[in-house]
Amino acid sequence: MRIDPNKCVACGNCTYVCPMGAIYVDPATNRSTVDRDECVECFSCYNGLSQEHLNPTLVRTLRGILKLFRIRFDPEPDVCPTAAFQPEDLTWPRVVRRAFSDPRVPHESTGVEGRGTEEVKTNDVSGRVKVGEVGFTIEFGRPGVGVRFRDINKMTVALAAAGVEFEKKNPITTLLKDKATGEIRDDILNEKIMSAIVEIKVAIDRCEEVVRLVWRVEKEVDTVVVLGVGVRCDPNGEDAIVLPVLKKLGYDPQRAKTNIGLGRITNPDAAETPHETLNAR
Repeated sequence: MRIDPNKCVACGNCTYVCPMGAIYVDPATNRSTVDRDECVECFSCYNGLSQEHLNPTLVRTLRGILKLFRIRFDPEPDVCPTAAFQPEDLTWPRVVRRAFSDPRVPHESTGVEGRGTEEVKTNDVSGRVKVGEVGFTIEFGRPGVGVRFRDINKMTVALAAAGVEFEKKNPITTLLKDKATGEIRDDILNEKIMSAIVEIKVAIDRCEEVVRLVWRVEKEVDTVVVLGVGVRCDPNGEDAIVLPVLKKLGYDPQRAKTNIGLGRITNPDAAETPHETLNAR
């Protein structure tokens, strides 16, 4: 995203809608400017502001006259009065920013909008996590912090070294140049995105090991990390194995979702197994 300096009147409205704080009014030019390194191409500015196509020269002149008379005029806070925003034709690797940041854009690898993953919360139809397994979603960058792939790379490398299984239908997995080492493609390591989720699963008896690994690595990354856990319920709809482990580690797990098997199964391999799944965060 860029702002046309010939149209911008430095009203500053756009600075408030950027979740990354990447837009600022440059005092040297008296124009709003996008910090391209911090911009994640989420299009919140372009889609979140009404575009009024007023003449920039007229707006600047009127504001100058009002300033002489010490009269202040502030336009509506959700308006770009001169439609100064100009979306760019994004190419690789920058296009990856929008794929993980704009919730209206389907991700090429999955067809799912936003971060491009359905996560284990769809386990009643996908059957990703089976009895005796525990699925983890490791989320980076939310709310409103963002994350660079180099930080995600630290986590995926550590997970790969522990021998976990990466979810194949996950966009981050498709960006691994080597699943055995967990290394992400070199050409996108410095790209910043709104958020992303790494999905893995292990045998239930490795639950504590994975949680402690995530603890260790999250101290090395410059973003927010949120851990989600998904596990099959017992016949009574409860989990008596993983929840005690999480409580022992100091968590107060909250049941975020319970899949009860009413969804249309999309994974034939899951058809013969119970589908009730507990997801805790």
